[in-house]
Amino acid sequence: MKTKPYLIAEIAQAHEGSLGILHSYIDAVAKTGVQAIKFQMHIAEAESSVHEPFRVKFSKEDNTRFDYWKRMEFSLEQWKGIKKHCDEVGLDFICSPFSNLAVDWLEEIGVKIYKIGSGEVNNLLLLEKICHTGKPIIISSGMSSFDELDKTVSFLKSKNVDFSILQCTTAYPTKPEQFGLNVINELKERYNVSVGFSDHSAKISTGIAAVALGAEILEFHVVFHRDIFGPDAIASLTIEETKQLTEAVFEIHEALESPINKNQNEKFNELKSIFEKSLAVNKNLPVNHTITFDDLESKKPKGFGIPAADFQKVIGKKLNKQKSQWDFLNEEDLE
Repeated sequence: MKTKPYLIAEIAQAHEGSLGILHSYIDAVAKTGVQAIKFQMHIAEAESSVHEPFRVKFSKEDNTRFDYWKRMEFSLEQWKGIKKHCDEVGLDFICSPFSNLAVDWLEEIGVKIYKIGSGEVNNLLLLEKICHTGKPIIISSGMSSFDELDKTVSFLKSKNVDFSILQCTTAYPTKPEQFGLNVINELKERYNVSVGFSDHSAKISTGIAAVALGAEILEFHVVFHRDIFGPDAIASLTIEETKQLTEAVFEIHEALESPINKNQNEKFNELKSIFEKSLAVNKNLPVNHTITFDDLESKKPKGFGIPAADFQKVIGKKLNKQKSQWDFLNEEDLE
């Protein structure tokens, strides 16, 4: 049996730079049933500059995108505490680095898996750094064409690292016509690696569909409430929705791994004898009456008369005895 889909709850910047809120998310996510929790490690001076524009202007307290990244930072010691908390509650600690310095920090912390965001797929400098760690890598393909992915995949394969690719659409929230669920199998066939789906739809149904279509990894943003401040909140699932998604996805996985042989229905014999029916007559009929379709009814249970499935064999035959309304009809009643 294949292993269950690997579910990753992405916190990203939902903590708003608050260490206390971040730890609250760890405790909340641990109760949802997912296997992993994912963060983003931002070290503003290493990854950005004052010239970086806002993706969307959402912040009322940050004058620049650089200021925002500064506010999202935690110290190395704080990150060690975050990783320790994840270990304590049984969550795999996954993180997206956005600088080579962040990779150094994550190695010191002991990250299990590296996640590469859509904007870093072509950053071969960063990928080279991560490949040297020997850790598994998950890539989001959100902003990449197949030509771009081909180059990155070729690079990773040349490094002999374990990597997976997620179909992802960089739109917040993603609309149904943007999901690209067809790409899941296209990625699998093209690259012959483990494939998943990174979701920004804020819908449970999207992740369920992705798993039903073959996604082995499912990543989605999580927030306490979609009305909270932040760029990703509107494209996230709530904690309660995450619980529902986890349960549904694991049920779908079990169903897919448990094929049913429709030719083996012996276990339904007892129920069939109750639900299936026997032929009966629907009116008082005299001796020598010739049976017509309009004379017949089917009544439960099976086995008290001619099977209802054999009604055509009865039509046109004569009764050798009188039958009362609702009597079962048996072979011995016919000439």
